[in-house]
Amino acid sequence: MFILETILERWRSHEGKEIEVFEKFRLFTSEAIAKTAFGSSYVEGELIFEKLMKLAFLLFKNLLTVKVPGISKIFKSRDEIESERLEKGIRNSIIEIVRKREKKAMRGEEDSFGSDFLGLLLKAHHDANQKQKISVDDLVDDCKTFYFAGQETSNSLLAWTVFLLALHTDWQEEARKEVLQLFGKQNPNPDGISKLKTMSMIINESLRLYPPSFVIPWRAEREVRLGKLIVPANVELVFSILSLHHEPQFWGLDVQLFKPERFSEGIAKATNNNLGAFMPFGHGPRTCVGMNFATTEAKIALSMILQRYSFTLSPGYVHSSYKFVTLRPQHGVQVMLQPL
Repeated sequence: MFILETILERWRSHEGKEIEVFEKFRLFTSEAIAKTAFGSSYVEGELIFEKLMKLAFLLFKNLLTVKVPGISKIFKSRDEIESERLEKGIRNSIIEIVRKREKKAMRGEEDSFGSDFLGLLLKAHHDANQKQKISVDDLVDDCKTFYFAGQETSNSLLAWTVFLLALHTDWQEEARKEVLQLFGKQNPNPDGISKLKTMSMIINESLRLYPPSFVIPWRAEREVRLGKLIVPANVELVFSILSLHHEPQFWGLDVQLFKPERFSEGIAKATNNNLGAFMPFGHGPRTCVGMNFATTEAKIALSMILQRYSFTLSPGYVHSSYKFVTLRPQHGVQVMLQPL
């Protein structure tokens, strides 16, 4: 919370003026994921973030590129060469953080490997039970996923939710009343966070309209039948979360409208028991491990903002949702801040 307090204090210079929040939230979410997951500062993780963003851009850019088996391994494009360089750099940076933590544990400076995300991964990596032990590659891949997904998705969620609350000031007031009733002017606490019903409804509706992860790939391990369609083994299917979240069959004819009250009685009621119609963090056993972290982080951030400011959409705002790894506002989110 100290991170966010510091950032919100800087917002005072924008009181009564326009502020672009999408990039402002990036600093908060980056610092938060670095400290809570890896015990490091944003400065130490900045290189990893930068390289992950560049790598994500190249992967997204070449997502539909068709590769010729055999030849693509010999003749590599500039993007492929750059991607390999970035991959290597990211791996080396993560390994360096891992080695530092291991040395501290060996010198007795840490309680085992620590209780954060990296500490749990290191415990699994050094597990005496070979069946439970994870490899270095698995450790690095999990770190990359958590580093990127934990920052990028939270950033998009916060930006779109602020946009919707700036547009629908009646719901902004309802959320503020709830926050002030539970916390007053004090920082949010775990007990109160779990009681934020109105805030949960708003966040769910934001996730429905603007899901950070707008598609999800699934690979068929064996031949399966989907209705009248036969899917061969090893075929990858890409499901559009965005389409599911905007399907009138599940959500009704007002599917395009911002109506948090849809979720007043839970997700099952909102989807008419079609639980697969709402999956902003995936579905089933492969649901994103950062789901609770992201939503709790959003509730804390939004609560602290609502305690301090009211905001409306800036006249200079240009609406354009942009599909780039996550669903993000292409031109940012500009709001007008008013202190309370």
